[in-house]
Amino acid sequence: MLRFFLHRVAMAIPTVIIVSITVFGLIRLIPGNPAELLLGEMADDRQIAALETELGLDKPLPQQFLIWSENALSGDLGRSIINDEPVLPLVAARFVISGEIVLIAVVLAAILAVPAGIIAAWRQNSVTDLALVGTATLLLSIPTFWLGLLLLLLFGLELGWLPVLGYVSLRDNLTEGLIYIILPVATLVMHEMGVLLRMSRASTLEVLRLDYITHARAKGLSEMAVLWRHAFKNAFGPTWTMIGLILGNLLGGIAVIETVFSIPGLGRLMVDSIFQRDYPVIQGCLLFVALSYVVVNLIIDLFYPLFDPRVTAQ
Repeated sequence: MLRFFLHRVAMAIPTVIIVSITVFGLIRLIPGNPAELLLGEMADDRQIAALETELGLDKPLPQQFLIWSENALSGDLGRSIINDEPVLPLVAARFVISGEIVLIAVVLAAILAVPAGIIAAWRQNSVTDLALVGTATLLLSIPTFWLGLLLLLLFGLELGWLPVLGYVSLRDNLTEGLIYIILPVATLVMHEMGVLLRMSRASTLEVLRLDYITHARAKGLSEMAVLWRHAFKNAFGPTWTMIGLILGNLLGGIAVIETVFSIPGLGRLMVDSIFQRDYPVIQGCLLFVALSYVVVNLIIDLFYPLFDPRVTAQ
C-alpha cells in the first residue's frame, strides 16, 4: 500500500510541472502588454520599458518562468493589475466559494445517482430501467446554463420561493447561505446525475454477469444482499473515478453557473479578469483550477484500492 501511495504521488509531480509550464505559456499568448495596461494609453515607450524591467518582462521566457515558479512556491502569485491586491488571497477566497458549491453538488449527485444506477441495472430493460435511463439522458442533453435559467425562472420569478440573484457565505450565515445556493447546486446535481447514473448502471451490469454473483444467488442470498454486499463495492470503482473527473471539470467550468446566478466564485473572477486583462489574476485562477484537478484525481487514485484491492498489486 505504501509503495502504491508513493508511486501515485511521484506520478503527480511531473504533471504539476507540466501544468505550471502550460499555465505560464498560455498567459504569454494573450494579446496585450501588461505594462501598457498598468500605465494607460498615455504612457510613452520609456515608461513602458522601465516598468517591464521592474516586472521582469524584459527577461527571456525561461528566466521569467523560473522567477515566477520560485515566487509561486513561496505563495507569491503577484498582485492584481486592476486593484493592486495580492493574487493568492483573492483567488483562494473565490476558490472556496466555488469549491463549496461543487463539492455539495457532486456529493448529492452521487448519493442520488449511484443507487438509481444500481436499481436500473438490477431491473434491466424494465419500465423502471427505461425511465431512469431516459431521465438521465434528458438531463445530460440540457446545457447547464439553460437548465439554470429554467430553474431560476420557475422557482425564483414565477413562484418566488428562492432568491434570484446574490450570494451569502455559508460561514457567515449557514441557513441563508444554503438558501442562496439551492438553485446553482440543483442545476449541477441534475446535470451530473445523468453522468453518474449511466456510469453506475453500466458498471453494475458488468458485475452482475460475473460468476461470483451467480454463486451468491445460488447460496440463497436475497437480491438486496447480492446487490449491496457483493455487486456494489466492485461496481463502484469506475463510478468513483468518474466522480473525480466531474469534480475537476466542474471546478474548471463553473464560470457559466456563477455568471447565471451572480455568484462571486473562481469562475466569475476568471471571466472578469479576462475582460480586464488582469494577467496575474488570470494566471492564478488557471493555476488553482489545474492544480485542484491534479490533487482531486490523486486523491481518487489513492482511495481506489478501497473499492478494488487488486490495484495495490500493480
